[in-house]
Amino acid sequence: MVDARLRAIALEQYRRQQLIARHAVNRVQAVWRQINRRDISGSWEQLAPLLIGAVADAQYQAAQLADPYLDAVLDAEHADPAAAGRVKPGALSGVASDGRPLISLLYQPVIDWKVRLLAGQSAEDAFRGSLASALRITATQVADAGRGATGVAMAGRRTIQGYVRVVQPPACSRCVILAGVEYGWNKGFQRHPRCDCIHLPTTLVARQRRGRVGSDHFTPTTRPGSGSAGFIDPKAYFNSLSEAEQRRVFGEAGARAIRDGGDMAQIVNARRGMYTTVQDGERVRATREGTTRRGYFYREERKRRSEETGIRYARDRIELKQGLPRFELGIARLMPEQIYALAKSRDEALTMLKRFGYLT
Repeated sequence: MVDARLRAIALEQYRRQQLIARHAVNRVQAVWRQINRRDISGSWEQLAPLLIGAVADAQYQAAQLADPYLDAVLDAEHADPAAAGRVKPGALSGVASDGRPLISLLYQPVIDWKVRLLAGQSAEDAFRGSLASALRITATQVADAGRGATGVAMAGRRTIQGYVRVVQPPACSRCVILAGVEYGWNKGFQRHPRCDCIHLPTTLVARQRRGRVGSDHFTPTTRPGSGSAGFIDPKAYFNSLSEAEQRRVFGEAGARAIRDGGDMAQIVNARRGMYTTVQDGERVRATREGTTRRGYFYREERKRRSEETGIRYARDRIELKQGLPRFELGIARLMPEQIYALAKSRDEALTMLKRFGYLT
């Protein structure tokens, strides 16, 4: 289990990153409102140094937190504090996380503004859309600078073997299912625009404690800075939400499937590979998630078919060379919403949820 001291350190890092990002967002918003709507590009060009300065300053501040953060983690772990080097905050400031110049990224909302106007939006709606885009970029770039610096600092400390993903509410469905999951030190940090999740560097991997670490059960009062709580438990967090919030975060069918006892990770991941196909003469919503030869649904279908037919199917290249037949999926993996649309009863829906790998 991650102890209370480490949780508190992670939450303090989260709080500091949030304050820096919030200050940057406020600065960018104040400057963006000064853009002359009669000369958007010309006015933006005059104000660009202020916009870039607001984001770059915040990136620098966020990156500066990395080394003290890791020093605190290693001290709490009673681990070797030796570092091969220290982070250079300036290297992560003034540049977008995708490598392009920051000025190029910050001009994107201007393009968006003009596209909205050409599409017939009102002047006020187009402006608000561009402002939302500028603020989203700002928050994301500041968070990325902090995460990037933490990744660099981890690489410079051989004692650090991995990190745990710290997720704080409110959170999207993708982040919720990753809460408390541990990764190797060199595993990239998956994030989306405005994602505010952070690393908790750890030596746990070196102790052979892979997978999900112990987490606190979420309650509506568990917020950053409230004490030693820090890692939300995905199912407890889901249960703490109102049904309306469950539908908003996980989708109507996804929330229903989780309430029915479905595996949250399978349900959320299924949406990544969603597509429409024809099965038994009817158009259905399906997913490619879990359908590769190493995927969960593929392996479960192969096992089921083998039990039904008595045929043993090859599970690897060696067994193929031995003459065992290769199993091929004969059906599409239906999405939860499609299952609910087709099921004629609750029992049938539950049977199908199990069949398609959403329910154990």
